[in-house]
Amino acid sequence: MLLLLLGIIVLHVAVLVLLFVSTIVSQWLVGNGHSTDLWQNCSTSSSGNVHHCFSSSANEWLQSVQATMILSIIFSVLSLFLFFCQLFTLTKGGRFYITGIFQILAESNSSQMCSCD
Repeated sequence: MLLLLLGIIVLHVAVLVLLFVSTIVSQWLVGNGHSTDLWQNCSTSSSGNVHHCFSSSANEWLQSVQATMILSIIFSVLSLFLFFCQLFTLTKGGRFYITGIFQILAESNSSQMCSCD
């Protein structure tokens, strides 16, 4: 039972790390003097030392991706917090329904981001 709880904690932390990294990473698409990420578009001059960065939130679909990334992080943090709260307050053999619901919400938000083709 202890091994199962440890596995669940590792899963929660891994999901949080992956969500934070994928949200914060500074370069998703890199090409000849141009880099694009979730938050801004940057281009470099031909000399290579001047960066021009513009906000990339002009597209409506990109704003929805930004919102679902933030919602996924919030639901995942709430899920981890509720897991620890329920771990110490539930009776032996109790079910983690609330934690599961928040984890499902976090995963459903992150899976909706992939369907923005």
